[in-house]
Parts: sequence; C-alpha cells; structure tokens
Amino acid sequence: MALNTLEFEVKTPDAAVAVAKPVHFGVVGSGDLEVLMSPLASGGAVKVKVVTPVTGFDALWQRVLEAFVGSAKLRDVSIEINDNNATPAVVTLRLRQALAEAAA
Repeated sequence: MALNTLEFEVKTPDAAVAVAKPVHFGVVGSGDLEVLMSPLASGGAVKVKVVTPVTGFDALWQRVLEAFVGSAKLRDVSIEINDNNATPAVVTLRLRQALAEAAA
C-alpha cells in the first residue's frame, strides 16, 4: 500500500501555547492514528507532517489542523501524524490527548 505524505504549516495570530516536552500518543491501527508532538523553534508556526494511506483529503486535513491549532492557540510545535484511516473526530481527539500529555 502506498502512503501519502502531507505537510502543513499553520500559524495563529494569538498563539501563546508551546509544548514543554516531546510526546507520543495513540497507536497506528485500523481506524486510528498516532501523534508525535515536540517543541520546535519555528517562529510561532506549527509544522505538521501527516502520513496516511488515504488520498484526496488534503483540504479536510488542513481544516482539521487549522481548527485544532487555532483552538489550542499553539505555537512553535512540530506534529507528526501516522494515520490509518482515522476519522476527523479521532484525529482531533488524539491531538488533544497528545497536547494534554505534552503540557503535563
């Protein structure tokens, strides 16, 4: 199975939250995904790399990531997502779980 790699950079004007430590949350499995989140000096941006077997959903990934970064007010973070057909709700849940772990 070929994997599709997507890369995004998201910036939020009022971003103030950065993660304190690298974290790994979730597991790549049927309908799930894993999130790796770590600090990154990126001028306030959040850089996201998504590896997924699904093609044609780039715009949906962009919307989900922009909504998450905006609501969390994230900055200077690197996020890697290894997806196995997760729904947008599962993506958002795993991102929130990883952020909670990184902030702890």
